[in-house]
Amino acid sequence: MGLLEKRAVKAFQDGSYKKLTDEINAITGYTIEFEVNWDSLAEEGSADKYEDAFTMVYFTPLVSAVKEIAADDMGKEALKDALKKVIIKNEGGYIYGSSAYKFSNGVLTIDHQPCTNVDNGLAERTTELAAILMKNL
Repeated sequence: MGLLEKRAVKAFQDGSYKKLTDEINAITGYTIEFEVNWDSLAEEGSADKYEDAFTMVYFTPLVSAVKEIAADDMGKEALKDALKKVIIKNEGGYIYGSSAYKFSNGVLTIDHQPCTNVDNGLAERTTELAAILMKNL
């Protein structure tokens, strides 16, 4: 990871990341632990895309899914009982939500390339993520 990528990751961490995780925790009504492998997300030469790409690939689908699930007390309670941690990384080379999400032992793992299918795959990621969460609650 070069200096441009380090700066872009730091800017996201200091800005949008905190706001997005706070929003997710506010929706669910409890604190979810987040673990992000920033080095794996930092694709060389894509620093100018991180703000939009990280938000659209990793967080917008999660916000939408937890909003859908936490629409009532039953959903909020199910989330609180089941979802303890979210791991975000780019290690498997996955570009579609159908293969990017895993849920096991209270941990949701999102393993998706950060700068691929950013806009085009948003609806699919949201649908897949909501489905895997609901199946495991």
